[in-house]
Parts: sequence; structure tokens; C-alpha cells
Amino acid sequence: MKYLRLIVANLLRSKRRTFLTVFSIAIALFLFCTLRTVITSFEASLRASQATRLVVRHAASLVFPLPLAYRERLAQVPGVTGISYGNWFGGYYQDPKNQFAQFAMDVPTLLDLFPEVVLPTAQAEAFRSERTACIIGGALARKYGWKLGDQVPIIGTIFPGEWRFVVRGIYTGQTKDVDENTLFFHWDYLNESLPEGRRNFVGIYWLRIASPDLAASVSGRVDAIFENSPQPTKTETEKAFQAGFISMIGNVQLLLTIIGSAIVFAIMLVTINTMMMAARERTREIAVLKTLGFSDGLILRLVGGEALFLSLLGGALGCGLAALVFRESDFTAGGFFPNFRVLPETVLLGLLLAAIMGFLSGVAPAVQAARLEIASALRKVA
Repeated sequence: MKYLRLIVANLLRSKRRTFLTVFSIAIALFLFCTLRTVITSFEASLRASQATRLVVRHAASLVFPLPLAYRERLAQVPGVTGISYGNWFGGYYQDPKNQFAQFAMDVPTLLDLFPEVVLPTAQAEAFRSERTACIIGGALARKYGWKLGDQVPIIGTIFPGEWRFVVRGIYTGQTKDVDENTLFFHWDYLNESLPEGRRNFVGIYWLRIASPDLAASVSGRVDAIFENSPQPTKTETEKAFQAGFISMIGNVQLLLTIIGSAIVFAIMLVTINTMMMAARERTREIAVLKTLGFSDGLILRLVGGEALFLSLLGGALGCGLAALVFRESDFTAGGFFPNFRVLPETVLLGLLLAAIMGFLSGVAPAVQAARLEIASALRKVA
């Protein structure tokens, strides 16, 4: 801290270059935080998964439904302590751009099987007692300004038409990883409105089991029951189901990691070049400082400190901006990333990368400055 003013003064000698370097680092770290948040938003669904919950779907694809009649047989499987079911609705609010998750759920069992969905008792009772009622996540309510008693018109895509729901509850997540951008409504309301051929079919069953150790055995028993039926099943843990869903879009994590690393590496090369140039321009000044008694070690720390300060300034600006922008904008990419928030771990990782970038970009010019001989430096300048 003793020489901080000297470091800042040196950086301000070329304000344009310093600004452009800080801006480049900030952009690189902003993009890094954004790409990293895409990964962590995918992982949020895995973290929110319950180890004692299984998902039962059609063995061929999620597109194909299962009969409601399976419910009784599933409830009798040894190890199963609870069951719920629902359908992905698919729709939008007012404009096709306003898309978010909507589920038609078996309301009597919804809150019991999904304890991470926290709803006040009075709101839960109101939700259960009204056929057209719905509950929405807190993030969704904040985004569209919805409150209790509001009517929400949803334009269906899988189930065409305009569907109107009354907000009777606003839930919060038990943890920050729980999606608060979802609308839940009565499965019975949807089922009664469908033509005869589409009634009494379920998209997904959720099973609660007594212990995570029973997951494999219960899954095997369930699939064995319906193995030779017209609608065979595939049963897996909720975490495995979410991981399989993510894998449908390929190895996103690897791709984003490569892109983020390439961006940071490119900006690091720019920073190294900037610091080398700045050190070369101050050859005479460094020689004078040594003449005044500045040791080689102090010169090394001063030049290296400039690079570190520059990188950390850009890193703090980029990471802070990413955290602020995505928090205030409530970005979800049309519901594709319902948990899109920059985690503190992501910010810390970004700052660590900025520090590493500053260290690497400052090593060469700092060593060169420390080794500089006074006589040769002054003679060269002269």
C-alpha cells in the first residue's frame, strides 16, 4: 500500500491505454462469468434434485404419455411412500417471447412430494380449493408484477387455446437452487378440458421412496411391471433424469469452458503486450529510480504490482457488472435458464483468473525491469 499512489500514477500516464486494457479485461471476465453461469444454472437443477425422488416416464420418449391407470400400481410397489404426477403444459404469456415453465400437477400431492416448494398454509388451501387456481414462483411474480388474485392468461402450444388461471399462491424455494420461475395449476382442470382421446394420460410420475438406497431396486421393479405393456416405462432418480435432459443438448460444459478459456487467454496476451510496452517506455525512469536507491526487488514488485492492479481492477469491474446485470434483469433466456444467477463462487473464480492474468502478464516486464543496469539504460536512452 505504501507505493500504491506511485503505481496508480504510472498507470495514469497513458490513460487511453490503461482504460482500453481495463475495459478488455472487464469484457473478458464478464463473458467468463456469463458462460460459467450457464453451466451453474444447468447444475442448479441437479443440486435441487431429491435423492429420495424417482421419475417415471415413457421408455421411448417424454413426448409419449403414460396412462393415469398406472398410478394405483405404482403406489403398491414396495419402497414407494408417495406418488404425484403431472404434464408439461407448454405455453406463453401474451407474447411468444414470454415463455416459462408451466406444469399441470396433481394438486393434493404436489406440496407433499415437493417440500422444496414453500407456500404459506392459507395460500395452499386456496390453491387446493379452486379448480382454476395456480401458484407461481416469487421470481415469476416479480418479473411480471403478478400478485394474489390476478388472472393470468396463458396461450397454450401443446394444448391450444387461451387458458386463464387465478393466482392463489406465490411460492418460494427452500434453497436458492429451486426454480422460482414456474407456474403450477390443477391437472384435473387440464384433463377435463381435453377431448376424449387425450384424457387420463400423464406425462411424468414422481415417486417418493423410503431411502436413496432403494432407488435401483424400486426402479427395476417399476420397469419390470410395465415391460410388456403398450406403454413401457423408464424409471430413474430425479438427478439422473435432469442430467439426461441436459445431455440432450450435447456437451455444453466442455464447449463453454473452451470458449471461456480462449477469451481469457486472448485478453491475457493483450495485457502482457501492454505491460511490456509500458515497461519499455519507462526504461530511463526505472534507471533513475535505481539511482535513487530503489532495489531490484522493489522495482520488480512495483512493475508486477501495476499488472496485478490493472487486471484486478478489470476483473472486479467485469465480474461485478455480470452479477449486477443478471440479478437486476432477472434473465432466464425465455425460461431456458430459470436459475440464471451469478454465484459468489463464480465471482471469486473470475477474480482469481484476473489475479493469475495479472501475475503472468507482469512477470516478464517486472523481471526485465529488475535486471536493468543503470549505465546501459541511461546510455541507451541518450
